[in-house]
Amino acid sequence: MILLPGSALLFDIDGTLADTDPLHLEAFNRTFAPFGHHFDKARFALELQGKANEAIAARFIPDLPPEEQIAVMRGKEALFRDLARTEIHAVPGLFELLDLADAAGLPMAAVTNAPRANADLILDGLGVRDRFKALVIGEELAHGKPHPLPYLEGLRHLGADARVSVAFEDSRTGIASANGAGLATIGIRTSLVDADMRAAGAVLSADSYDDPALLVFIHATVSEPEFSQ
Repeated sequence: MILLPGSALLFDIDGTLADTDPLHLEAFNRTFAPFGHHFDKARFALELQGKANEAIAARFIPDLPPEEQIAVMRGKEALFRDLARTEIHAVPGLFELLDLADAAGLPMAAVTNAPRANADLILDGLGVRDRFKALVIGEELAHGKPHPLPYLEGLRHLGADARVSVAFEDSRTGIASANGAGLATIGIRTSLVDADMRAAGAVLSADSYDDPALLVFIHATVSEPEFSQ
């Protein structure tokens, strides 16, 4: 495979590298129960998944002072990390895809709205930190997802061109961010179904990284066309 100049792969972390959404759902329900909120899987995917903590707090605990909102959300993330320490599992096919990218010299970045401590826990838990040339934390930027800035930063760190790169996302918020940065985005179906992901702007979706359609799309996007003699 001959890579096109500027090609790259960019991955969200939660629900994309690892299927952590059930753990986040449990942590949100424990945290917000005292405030009268309960979330099922569908409501989680629509109202919480992929959104920045600041936006979540502003919507669901708006009557608390800002410093108390921050404390509540920090407590939720600490609870998530406690749950995740022994429950982190890679999305099927992830390691094989990372191996293929490394063998081809295709650079990769991780781009997330999660706090840095969460990102560190997942990357280290999966043993994939060294696979990524850049880690972009949305809450450390002027704008997180769904703004395109996190993915624009990922592209900048890699010296990559969105036109010949691919993003992987599991949420509507993340797909909007990646698409806004000019990236073709593949949805990973850990929470949303194919129709939801395509409606949000994904070019296709897959349950695993060894899906043949996913691999064909990556190859067609990042490499020179192959002509038979």
